[in-house]
Amino acid sequence: MNYEQYKPLLMKNPWFAMLPASTIKQLLDLCKLKHIARGEQLLAKDAEADGMYCVLEGKIKISNVNREGKEMVLTWLTAGTWFGEISMFDGLPRTHDSFAESDSQLLMIPSQSFHRLLLAHPELYPHFMKQLCERIRTVFAILDETSGLSLRSQLMKRLVMLSNGWNAASQQDEIQVSQESLARLLNTSRQTINKLLQALQREKLIEVKYGKIKLLNLEALRLQSDL
Repeated sequence: MNYEQYKPLLMKNPWFAMLPASTIKQLLDLCKLKHIARGEQLLAKDAEADGMYCVLEGKIKISNVNREGKEMVLTWLTAGTWFGEISMFDGLPRTHDSFAESDSQLLMIPSQSFHRLLLAHPELYPHFMKQLCERIRTVFAILDETSGLSLRSQLMKRLVMLSNGWNAASQQDEIQVSQESLARLLNTSRQTINKLLQALQREKLIEVKYGKIKLLNLEALRLQSDL
């Protein structure tokens, strides 16, 4: 496929930009475009892996449902983020559900094409291992949230993580996320999230807007989230 129109976005992703030029061409030659409407499910937990994806436009919500039937949001993936690689390597079913938070356009590398590429070019494995390691580090960071951090620190850590969209294209100083979504993300009430956000706003760390949060001091948020 002709990927030139997407190249500026894709090359902002640090992992993707470090791939050899020949590998980038090989990967994108395998890609297909996929469009999904707002609210449509892309991947289902426990389903067989069909491929690896990259968000080009829109936003994808990654979540699970607990035993009580309550949705537990892990994160939102924005433009430039590659995902779905775990099941491509271990051959096991998908670990989470994913839904389009808005009308979205994605690149997809079908699983059979992906495995044929690695079979023909085993030298590409280290590049994908790096992507997997980055994902593991992200998971560890999320686990750290629930091991002794206050809800305030959890919120700040999540704001920082959402600002880079799970190692997405670039660091953003404004993220589109509702207070209700943050509440679901941290398994608390919207009222509690509102109080915490208002406190951070008074400290001039953030600015709360309708459906958005502007990060005024990203470094301070990052440092204080570990306290």
